[in-house]
Amino acid sequence: MKKYKAYAKVNIFLKITGKRDNYHEIISRFMRVDTLYDELSFISKSELDAKMNEFKIIGDFECDTTQNTIYKAYVALKEYTKSSSLENLMQTHAIKVEKNIPAFAGLGGGSSDAATYLKMCNGVLDLGLSLNELATIGLKVGADVPFFIYGYDSANVGGIGEIVEPFEEKLLKFDVYTPDVKISTPKVYTAYRDNFYEPIDGFEVQKLKDMKSEQVLQTMKAQEANDLFAPALQEYPELKQYYRQGYFFSGSGSSFFKIKEVNSGEGK
Repeated sequence: MKKYKAYAKVNIFLKITGKRDNYHEIISRFMRVDTLYDELSFISKSELDAKMNEFKIIGDFECDTTQNTIYKAYVALKEYTKSSSLENLMQTHAIKVEKNIPAFAGLGGGSSDAATYLKMCNGVLDLGLSLNELATIGLKVGADVPFFIYGYDSANVGGIGEIVEPFEEKLLKFDVYTPDVKISTPKVYTAYRDNFYEPIDGFEVQKLKDMKSEQVLQTMKAQEANDLFAPALQEYPELKQYYRQGYFFSGSGSSFFKIKEVNSGEGK
């Protein structure tokens, strides 16, 4: 059966702009990592000898099914569409996920899986939902999901993730590595709010939104580019031993990335 790619992302920069209820508002440049992706597909339960009445995910996940972003996307989609064909699909089919994007890594793997699942269902079942509708559904699952719904190479993401504006630039190639440090995003945000809270103003926001990603990575240091790096280091001091000069911190971690150096013989 057809496989659908769920790409990773990196945060070129991530700055806090304020608070909204219990959430932090951000401005961030998301860029797709086209060499790192999970693959999702529907598998008939008759092939698996699986129960027809339970939602089944096949893949290497550490969480319970009900905590999985794909299951949460299913619930949100079912609530929005009231679709009996959706329920029938998931009674007769399992969703298989070939995981390549590490979890707790700041690369958006769970959000990308959820977005890809929503788009798969929309296409397979001819639900007729627009990308804006899918993004609205996806936001109930996670703040990063709308970016993956729209499928942009690069975008400025604002608010709590619901504002996604495409940014025209070339897609960069990245070296990405993820230490075996499982980071809690809420814990990092709490540490930021308690010890590092210093939101940037509108002028700085616009300046960042206008800068090309390559320029950001050439002119800023890791802690300047990502407001969550310092609180992550505070809460997870073992990260320091994994940090390499010239690399940047993605999301709330724990992954680091830099632009991949092109060998002189390969051209640009």
